[in-house]
Formats: sequence, structure tokens, C-alpha cells
Amino acid sequence: MNTKYINLIDQTYYFPQEEFTLEGENLKFHGIPLMDLVEEYGSPLKFTYLPKISENINKAKEWFKIAMEKNNYKGKYHYCYCTKSSHFKPVLNEALKNDIHIETSSAFDINIVEKLKEKGKIRDNTYIICNGFKRDQYIANIANLINSGHQNCIPIIDNYEEIDLLSDAINDTFKVGIRIASEEEPKFEFYTSRLGIGYKNIVPFYENQIKDNDKVELKMLHFFINTGIRDNAYYWNELVKCLKVYVRLKKICPSLDSLNIGGGFPIKNSLAFDYDYQYMIDEIINQINIACQEADVAVPNIFTEFGSFTVGESGGAIYEILYQKQQNDREKWNMIDSSFITTLPDTWAINKRFIMLAINRWQDEYERVLLGGLTCDSDDYYNSEQNMNAIYLPKYRKDKPLYIGFFNTGAYQETIGGYGGLQHCLIPHPKHILIDRDENGNITTKLFSEQQKAEDLLKILGYEMKPSAKAKVGQSPVKQIKSDL
Repeated sequence: MNTKYINLIDQTYYFPQEEFTLEGENLKFHGIPLMDLVEEYGSPLKFTYLPKISENINKAKEWFKIAMEKNNYKGKYHYCYCTKSSHFKPVLNEALKNDIHIETSSAFDINIVEKLKEKGKIRDNTYIICNGFKRDQYIANIANLINSGHQNCIPIIDNYEEIDLLSDAINDTFKVGIRIASEEEPKFEFYTSRLGIGYKNIVPFYENQIKDNDKVELKMLHFFINTGIRDNAYYWNELVKCLKVYVRLKKICPSLDSLNIGGGFPIKNSLAFDYDYQYMIDEIINQINIACQEADVAVPNIFTEFGSFTVGESGGAIYEILYQKQQNDREKWNMIDSSFITTLPDTWAINKRFIMLAINRWQDEYERVLLGGLTCDSDDYYNSEQNMNAIYLPKYRKDKPLYIGFFNTGAYQETIGGYGGLQHCLIPHPKHILIDRDENGNITTKLFSEQQKAEDLLKILGYEMKPSAKAKVGQSPVKQIKSDL
């Protein structure tokens, strides 16, 4: 009988796959022996495989190159990395090896840009696309960057007052883009995105605030769909509406020369994942070409802002199954040595599914289980795979440790989970490993951060205060509290 875990995976999916292979009964990810990581660093642990970042960037560049040549497209393509997906220095350093540009979301992103410029990672001709609702500090940081000579910084206007705010803070002329407030999918809670300016209001906004403003030059129209770039009627309908706005603007605004189609490329969330990236890019380029030819306007340069696609497939998490609880006649709970809520928060917040596989014991018989985290919270669980209403793992045995991996977790999970800060139920954040390859292609590993310790959390909570933080004689307690904060 085919009752082993390897039989289940082999019968359910095409296996092995490009990034997943077996060595004996142990799983390898991009050629990395994952049990070696466990033996060296223990669990729980999170890791980032840096070469995958460059690989995905260059895949997308090649897809756009092929599509533009196929459609005889005259514009240029610019790949931007959406920093909010992962702000970490090793991630940015890896991404910037590939002649890319940067998209920011808030004030402190600009501080990161300045640090990277100091190190020569970002040059003066690197595009810095500034999205997001802009308040005082963000406006000031954008202005400082432009005033220091970075002319390729393009703030994307999100609301009607930002032109005036930027004009007051920036010394000379500057470039801007306008974000379209796209209409959400019918099933969405809201009708129109809260981000940007409505389709019908963009041309009047340009005529009222930009056209006769000698200080401002409109360069870009920004278009993004919340559900991503998908081959469905909703996406194509919104793209056509965007292109109608673009050609109307282009006819009255010669400086407009770029269309930013945002991010939204999906990443692999199952071994059964199927998405034709080349087809989607071909069709997007074709639709832009047709719209501009029919309107007799020049095609725009294309910008994308891929975040999850850039970094998501580089990340993973490894846990040990600590114990199995038989809660009734059907439910077996495998308890991991960490928490889903804190280490993979999207599994809890938006019911997101990642690829989940056993790391070892692939030759053992399997069973159906539920996965539970360590917090005393009923929502700290993982109960199904993307394409199955169940989880199957090698049978729990007290005398044979079982390790499991979650893959393609590299986008958003660290910042949403509050990396380095307080964790739910004070479950410590796990250690984080960086994995790379040297000039000979050999795998190298490096400890990026240790697992949190009790003193780290106690310090955040105020239980271990520095002597200077103690109240001085005669000082108002209220003033002291403010100074401590």
C-alpha cells in the first residue's frame, strides 16, 4: 500500500519541483539541506535565501523584454522594489545588485534610501517612487531628498493637498505622478479604493493644480489593483479604464511619459500553483500598445512595483512538532515550538496559505492533523493547505522528532509580526538565518538575529529600566513618564 508521506506528495502533485527535491528522506529547498540548518541552528528558525531575490527580479526583466520585443513596444521598462515587503538591509542589498529602482510607502523609507545612497547602493539616477498618504515628516523627507539633488524622486500624489505641501517644501521644480483610485472588486467591502484620486477627477485635478504650475511636472500615472495582476474580467476592465485616462492626459500633458502598473504578481502558494507570467505581461503590453496607437499618442515607459514577487519566495520558517494532542475521536493537534500568530501573522489575519511540507521522515506513514501554535489563543492554528481541506504529515512519534517547513514566507511577515518587539503571549521571535552562495556556488549561512530572550522583552515592557530613566527628586511624575516614552 502507498501509505508513506512521499507517496502522498508524489500522487497529489508533480514532484520533485524546481526548488523542492529529496535527499533520502529529507527535504532540500533550492539545494539547501534543511535538516543541516536544523542541526546547526535548532528550531524554531526563519531563513532568507538571498539568491532567489535576484533570480525573480531577472525573470521579470526578461519577461518584459520578450513582451516588448514581441509587440514592438517603444517604451522602456523599469523594475521597482516595493520596500514595505521587507525593509531589511540584506534584502535591499541583494535586490539592488540588479539595477532596479525603489518604491517607498512612508517617511522612514526615505531614511533607508539615504543610508543606501551613502553606501553607493542607490545612485542619483535611481528612481525613488514615493507612494502613500503624505503627512509632515514624509513631505519633509521627500523634499530633503529632492533638494539634495535627487531629481529622479517622484512623489505619487494621493490627495488634493499634496501638491501644495510639496511645493512649499521643495526649493526648485520637481516631478510628480498621480495615483488612480481604482474601483474595487464587486465582492469587496468598499466600492472605490481609499488610495489616489478617482478616474473622473484626474484630468480636472491636472488642469486645476498642475497644468499652470511652473514648479511641477507631471511624469507618471499610477495604477494598482488590490487583488493583483490576474487574468480575469475585473483586472482587464480596470486596465482599459486606466489607459483611457492615460491617453486623455497625454494629449494635454506632453511631459507625461510613464505608466506605473504597480505590483501584484502572485507567488507560489502551493505545489499545484499555476500562473503564466509571460502571457500576462504580453497581454498587458499589447493592451497598452493598442490603446496608444488608437489614440495616436506615444506609448509610456512602464514601471512595476513588485514586492511579494521580489522577496516572498526567498523566505521560509522551520518548526519542530513538540507534542500531539488527541482532542477527540477525529482531531489530532500537532503543537509547533512557536506561534503562527507572531511568526506567520498572515495565516491568522487574512487566512493566507503558504507551502507547507515535512522536512524529514518522508518515508514514514502519514496521518491527518491540525497544527497549533504555543499561544493561549484559539486562533493560533493552521488547518489546511491551499488546495486541500486538510493537512497530512508523517505520523507523530515521540522517539522520532518531526520538523516542518513553511515556504515562500519572505514578504511582510516580519514587519506585520513586529520583528524585534513584543510578541503575543511573549512567545519569543525565532532566530533568523541568511543563506547565500559564494563565488563557487557553495551554500553559506549566517546568523542574522538571535532568538529573543527574556531580558529583551522585559526591557521593552519597562521592567529593566536604565538608571537614567529613574525619576529625579522633585520631578513631576507626569513629566517623567513623558520623558521615558
